[in-house]
Amino acid sequence: MAKTLISELVLRDGHQSVIATRMRTEDMLPICHKLDSIGFWSVEAWGGATFDSCVRFLKEDPWERLKKLRKALPNSRIQMLLRGQNLLGYRHYSDDVVRAFVSKSASNGIDVFRIFDAMNDLRNLRVSVEAVKKSGKHAEGCISYTTSPVHGIPQFVELARELEAMGCDTLCIKDMAGLLTPYATTDLVKALRAAVKLPIHLHSHSTSGLSSMCFLKAVEAGATILDTCNSSFGEGASHSSTESIVAALKGTPYDTGLDLAAIQELTAYFYEVRQKYWQFESAYTGVDTRVLVNQVPGGMISNLSNQLKESGALNRMNEVLAEIPRVREDLGYPPLVTPTSQIVGTQAVLNVLTGARYKSVTNEVKNYLLGHYGKAPGKVNEQVRKLAVGNAEVVTCRPADLLENEMGKLKIECENLAKSEEDVLTYAMFPELAKTFLQERNANTLKPEPLLPKEAAATTSERYAPNEFKVTLHGETFHIKLTGSGHHGEAQRPFYVSVDGISEEVVVETLNEIEVSGGKAGGKKKTAAPVSGAERPRPSHEGCVATAMPGTIVDVKVKVGDKVEAGDGVLVIEAMKMENEIQAPLSGIVISIHVKKGDSVAPDETLVEIQPA
Repeated sequence: MAKTLISELVLRDGHQSVIATRMRTEDMLPICHKLDSIGFWSVEAWGGATFDSCVRFLKEDPWERLKKLRKALPNSRIQMLLRGQNLLGYRHYSDDVVRAFVSKSASNGIDVFRIFDAMNDLRNLRVSVEAVKKSGKHAEGCISYTTSPVHGIPQFVELARELEAMGCDTLCIKDMAGLLTPYATTDLVKALRAAVKLPIHLHSHSTSGLSSMCFLKAVEAGATILDTCNSSFGEGASHSSTESIVAALKGTPYDTGLDLAAIQELTAYFYEVRQKYWQFESAYTGVDTRVLVNQVPGGMISNLSNQLKESGALNRMNEVLAEIPRVREDLGYPPLVTPTSQIVGTQAVLNVLTGARYKSVTNEVKNYLLGHYGKAPGKVNEQVRKLAVGNAEVVTCRPADLLENEMGKLKIECENLAKSEEDVLTYAMFPELAKTFLQERNANTLKPEPLLPKEAAATTSERYAPNEFKVTLHGETFHIKLTGSGHHGEAQRPFYVSVDGISEEVVVETLNEIEVSGGKAGGKKKTAAPVSGAERPRPSHEGCVATAMPGTIVDVKVKVGDKVEAGDGVLVIEAMKMENEIQAPLSGIVISIHVKKGDSVAPDETLVEIQPA
């Protein structure tokens, strides 16, 4: 009988950590029969960022993915990651939404619910755990592991006792950033084993290069379940390789009993699959010991890299990584895991790119400081709180106690789009994304973002023509974004574009070419000519309102002619999945607005213009 049990993460956290959660269902299903035969304790395949990525990028129904995986993995426990009262979104949901989501997830195929709260505020786990138990499924309670002046073994032991009393079936140490060290692992596991009777499940990313050593110490100290990822998507920001851990424990008292040769059949398949997604590969795939200081989790580093790249500021990554611990301290040392990792990370990016700490504060940071996510582990910087939210009252009860039931309201809001309760729950998670997704699905026009051919990697070079612009034709304006293209030199070359948010393929026949100097050829870089009537003006005076990061306009809070005071909110932009309110830089009159809700915007564009009073 196996002494150590293995949860395989290749269908969820593995590809989330190294290719930005882009693996499609069509690449999962062909290997499921072999995955199902190995004998893993569970196969993690849902939750986390997969739901968002399915809807936002892959144009897949995440519920349909779950149903297909359930059918393809009849002998396996399918595991999901659930953010407690946050479910899979970035805010707290009412209890009736939580219960409905858990119920539908269970009936569609989830067996094991790993439930955590980013703040380790266990008040935010209670309803989820109760709902899982009511569904007859396995509830795994999580301790979000971190290090700080306010975290240590006594605090973690108390959390474990509360999770056991709550009715959890297993206890997970969720080391999302790879902060555990081998001997700290020994001490923690031993303390937890002495305090509770629950089986202990260890989850640790390989970012710092320590996870495999921690796994060995964990099983020696009494942990019985380990999270690993097939080596094709393992190591670095991901997890210790399944094959390596199976081999390391073979023939010992901790033998997994798994067939290494059979697992390597999975490796060969997923190795080929990964090649298809080369364009989404993170630049941070190896060991990065900076995580021991900045605590950025594996699934977040690639998002930070991509956001800075889009802002033309990838060279400032080290500044952002240095700023993250300072923001975290200001916010009372929350563990860095979704959504707090995004909350802290996005604020750190803003602090760096705007050139002034907390010059711009995201709505999520404001809500955090108001207690809407739960109780901060440590003392919040009161100067930062006052700067962000003034003297507003801070919530001290369980945040969801302040929420009215939402399911009825949500059903009404999307009644013309939703065809099932699952659709309503998709809308609840991501309202704006879901509207577009459900409209396209109902019209049968869903198209995933394009996968560029591998050969394009060798020919891709810097673009000096605009790759995002507006085209006005016969009085109608279309927002165009170039997302990829076929080979250079083809007579008829495909271009993959987004037209008003909908993916399209356009075939362009070349009739004539002009030479463009610049790039690696050594010529002088040319600036692209503006598209008439499409390009927003550059900021030219203090009254021009701009954004520090590329994103999407969520709300325009003013109209032409409005009087505003310096610091008043004029726009809300979504960037890095966080909402950021952009304030008026001075007092005056709004004389022009160059954006509307849904527009994509970039730094160095005038979005609103204010004439000084």
